[in-house]
Amino acid sequence: MAPLTPAQIARRDRIESLIGLAAPFLDLVLAIGDRVSRIAEPADDDYYPIRSGGRVPLPGEPGYEGDGGLPERSASPGSGG
Repeated sequence: MAPLTPAQIARRDRIESLIGLAAPFLDLVLAIGDRVSRIAEPADDDYYPIRSGGRVPLPGEPGYEGDGGLPERSASPGSGG
């Protein structure tokens, strides 16, 4: 990678200064947004875990099976099994 020219260094320094000046304002915007979202929907009561039945072992852990612990699929789709 080629070294930066003096103009590029000056531009980088200006942009970094602008980001530094904007950071407190952006933090305030995020804090207000977080507070508003908590007020608008205080609890997530409709949470459904991806899999029921507890923790699924990962590869290399005791109890891991090649299918990842997924239930067996029936031979014919739509058999209701």
